[in-house]
Amino acid sequence: MIGLIIGESARKYYYNLWERLIAAIKTKPNPFEMKPIKGSNLLRKGRVSIKNQHYLITTTVLERKPVFDQTETAEIVLNSLRWLEKQEKIILDAAVVMPDHLHFVAGLKQRSLAQIMRSFKSYTAKKINLLLEREGSFWQPQYHDHAVRKDEDLNHLVLYTLQNPVRADLVDDFHDYPHWYCRWRV
Repeated sequence: MIGLIIGESARKYYYNLWERLIAAIKTKPNPFEMKPIKGSNLLRKGRVSIKNQHYLITTTVLERKPVFDQTETAEIVLNSLRWLEKQEKIILDAAVVMPDHLHFVAGLKQRSLAQIMRSFKSYTAKKINLLLEREGSFWQPQYHDHAVRKDEDLNHLVLYTLQNPVRADLVDDFHDYPHWYCRWRV
């Protein structure tokens, strides 16, 4: 039927194209088996910072060390986020400092998300390294961000963020977890 519609030469062309695609797929390495390229920016491609856009951001401690078990280290992180809000760099909606990572929902004000994260990670790493009497990298270099698309999504993501300690079986009610912040009464 296809031969009748598009002609014999076109059918041969598409058949050959299909065969070349299959051969190319078979000769290429499995992307799940490939080692990541150091310094790869593939995760950052397409990242756009929009003023007043709200994001759910997750960033992790290097090697997932549970340094935020200590109240002092978790407070450095929460106080730094609050400071960014007071300086009108972000609109902080919610934050939860988990034992080895951080989730927060925030809107951008003056700077890009990359600038905010660079500043935040640099400052908190210096403060926490000083407190723990250690040197070197503290945070994993990358972070994950998800742009909030609607107001309903913002409410959902704030509640999702606050429920992280419950999902991790650290507490039965997030109100009992010591390291959280929310702009609204919940």
